[in-house]
Amino acid sequence: MADPSNDTIAAIATPAGRGGVGIVRVSGQQVREIGHAMLGRLPRPRHVHYASFRDAQGRGIDQGVALYFRGPASFTGEDVLELQGHGGPVVMDMLLQRTLELGARLAEPGEFSRRAFLNDKLDLAQAEAVADLIDSQTQAAARSAVRSLSGEFSERVRALMEEIVQLRVFVEAAIDFPEEEIDFLADGQVATRVEQIDIRLAALLRRAHTGRLLHDGMTLVIAGLPNAGKSSLMNALTGQDSAIVTHIPGTTRDVLHEQIAIDGLPVHIIDTAGLRDPGDAVEREGVRRAREQIARADHALWVFDAYSDPDAGGLAAADLPVQLAVTRIRNKVDLTSASPGFHAHLGAPEIALSAKSGEGIDLLRNYIKGLVAFDGAAEGDFSARRRHLDALTRAQRCLHDGQRALLERQSGELLAEDLRQAHLALSAITGEYSADDLLGEIFGSFCIGK
Repeated sequence: MADPSNDTIAAIATPAGRGGVGIVRVSGQQVREIGHAMLGRLPRPRHVHYASFRDAQGRGIDQGVALYFRGPASFTGEDVLELQGHGGPVVMDMLLQRTLELGARLAEPGEFSRRAFLNDKLDLAQAEAVADLIDSQTQAAARSAVRSLSGEFSERVRALMEEIVQLRVFVEAAIDFPEEEIDFLADGQVATRVEQIDIRLAALLRRAHTGRLLHDGMTLVIAGLPNAGKSSLMNALTGQDSAIVTHIPGTTRDVLHEQIAIDGLPVHIIDTAGLRDPGDAVEREGVRRAREQIARADHALWVFDAYSDPDAGGLAAADLPVQLAVTRIRNKVDLTSASPGFHAHLGAPEIALSAKSGEGIDLLRNYIKGLVAFDGAAEGDFSARRRHLDALTRAQRCLHDGQRALLERQSGELLAEDLRQAHLALSAITGEYSADDLLGEIFGSFCIGK
């Protein structure tokens, strides 16, 4: 069976529909032959060449610009040809079909980026950053994706891997000399080095968490009892009348979704039905959906009115997920003598505001940014994905296991194994160790043509 990585691939690299310019991209061993057949001659590498793009009978399909990149000095590491013509769907399809007639095959989603990864032009985190940059919904997300694409995230991961490798060598060398191992483990040097790695790993995990939120957006669910002002709060945050607001309890029956950006931080806001014993089948379904969204959220705003009892309007009996972070929102302060502001109620955060008048909404917006230590002016974050967080968390857990093995059991062998597992977890981020099914899942989510 032929190796598909040896095939020449082609795809339209610009979005579907009409446009001023459209691009057909070709990569692989047959690029030179395809270039000669369609253009009459191969363009000079890395120079713009104006040409007529011709069919099998020599008739012109279009006129435009051709760019040739000789491998390995190209995005994929292979010979690459780009045909930039007029962006009509028929023209683009005719150009693509001509490349297929000449021996190319249609590229799979993400196959150009996958070849770049396989040819060591990008590591896996950088390849994912390509897709993140394309999918960016805010300027902050785009800037963070560019930093990951440039290799900043990968460099920090590799620096941690190098520290772990050096410590493994140190530990395993001592294990080879059993008479020295007790003194070696008892002098505190190894424990100090493990702790230092753990501190740097924790810092990287925090930044990656912020990067994941920049890419995926923070999911913020608004919950509470009926008629507490949840829909009014959603309208105040989104700046539009997304949700119906009435004085009748239980107006919101379904789940409402809106997306906003707070100084570059994408926030998915979800307004839910009031949590109470439902009176009919429709309200029961609304409450069920509300609890489903609450279970998936990154953070919950528990809204209650300023007249409610000290347990924050039924929060104590709300049966929220134990792991969910909750901020109390004391609404309708415009009807009381209270002032908008930040307070601590029983040690938990509470913000007093008026969704109707807008008092305290800016305070809430800044607080939401603070939940993820996000500063819209910051330039140091990089894009990250859920799998990156999982890998960093696994590595951190292995380090903690190694610390216990060292401090409680004085076991160099167990520490060495935990360090090895931490190294493997980190190597999955850059793709130095990755299963084929993981690669298929990652690149399968890319655009065709990228």
